[in-house]
Amino acid sequence: MRIGVTYDILRWEERDILEKGRRMGMEVIPIHLDEVIFSMDGNGVKSQTLGEMDSIIQRSISHTRAYLTSALMESAGYMVFNGSSTIERAGNKAIASSLLSSRGVPTPKTVVGLQREVALKAAHTLGFPVVIKPVEGSWGRMTAKAEDEDSLWSFMEYQEGTSLKYRNVFYLQQFIRKPGRDIRVFVIGDEVPVGIYRINDSNWRTNTALGAKAEPVDINSELRDLALKAREVFGGIFLGIDVFEDPKEGYLVNEVNTVPEYKNTARVTGYDITGTLLTKLREASRK
Repeated sequence: MRIGVTYDILRWEERDILEKGRRMGMEVIPIHLDEVIFSMDGNGVKSQTLGEMDSIIQRSISHTRAYLTSALMESAGYMVFNGSSTIERAGNKAIASSLLSSRGVPTPKTVVGLQREVALKAAHTLGFPVVIKPVEGSWGRMTAKAEDEDSLWSFMEYQEGTSLKYRNVFYLQQFIRKPGRDIRVFVIGDEVPVGIYRINDSNWRTNTALGAKAEPVDINSELRDLALKAREVFGGIFLGIDVFEDPKEGYLVNEVNTVPEYKNTARVTGYDITGTLLTKLREASRK
């Protein structure tokens, strides 16, 4: 079996996929996306730089690059995991929230506005403090908590002055009073085998990139069912589902990650995420 692994930077996850795939008897080919060329000549999309592959694992850090290259590789006839449709919908927070809500998946209350004054007025339906996030982005970057109208106005003004693709789209979310942590669970194929608490006592943002500590979480049936319900919305073979624990409403799906990092999860749980992913990938490629 010949599997490609796209990457921007070879992180721990990509190196583990290359190493374990080869141990499992697979031919695993690293694909540096900076070196890939696609050609279109009226007879379809081709890429001489890729060659023959049974499937390709998408591991680009950038949402835009991941979506674009997955779409182009699919047009060229490759089977890509996760596919462009999954990446496009889950990677845009406004679209992801709308899809989750329309399918009855519990999420934090959210409003989206395209104009500052309108968004500011809508924020009152959530109640302060509110959280403002860029529509596309990861690792908690540019996510801020606005305690009142003045601070929210300043955050929106700052966002408009950036080079963000959706700088004029204001994505506002109710502030969930988490117990100093959130939950990241991993869906691999049709299973939810492992997850972690991300604990941060000094910052309300619980991303491990911002210093949160990872600890194993026991995945109960409610958490498992919720993660699989989110997976039904977006599809895909490998997802990281971020879940909040609301003191009144229970579990709420915050975000769905389509190229999740899992180094810390593997470290604290001892679970072989890479091995399970490759096994599921081999099964999917044979269907």
